[in-house]
Amino acid sequence: MGLPLGRAADETLLAGLTTGDPEIAVAFVRRFQRTVYGVAIAVVGDPQLAEDIAQQTFERAWRHAQMYDPRRGSVKTWLAAIAHHLAIDAVRARRPTPVAPEDLEALLDIVTETPEQRALADESAARIRTALSALPRDQARALAMAGLYGMTAQQVADAERIPLGTAKTRIRTAMGKLRTALETDLPDLPNRADHD
Repeated sequence: MGLPLGRAADETLLAGLTTGDPEIAVAFVRRFQRTVYGVAIAVVGDPQLAEDIAQQTFERAWRHAQMYDPRRGSVKTWLAAIAHHLAIDAVRARRPTPVAPEDLEALLDIVTETPEQRALADESAARIRTALSALPRDQARALAMAGLYGMTAQQVADAERIPLGTAKTRIRTAMGKLRTALETDLPDLPNRADHD
């Protein structure tokens, strides 16, 4: 590769994963393991599960390395997003009942300063925090219930004591505003507004 692997560009290491070279794979994991594990542990709070999620994140990066688009963010941001989505899936699988809606106010108040956000301290994380904080509170709550806790639009409507149509509108509007603010698609956020 010319450069020592420890000084190779992030994109070069990611591209090198597809070659099957074990030295490149080790260098890639070493470079990003703290970030990936940090995101996972911040979400799941269980060291063993966080290690499993970190391993799944690197496996997914290896399988999908060719899909990485540098115009959408850094390799670190891409890996952190993969780890975050895997960790959220793991939390949902372990916790069959969502967090009580009355607890969402506290969640929304601290969303700008969590260990996970500190682990993602880069331009994309700042853009996401800014976009979330700019949403009206009712839309932010609906988006949190649907996107973070996997509630259906009907469950959001019941929890908020609003009509189903209003819940769907809040979720769709919040998603639209978030996507517009970020100017790129967020990876696989569920659109719960389409489910009753």
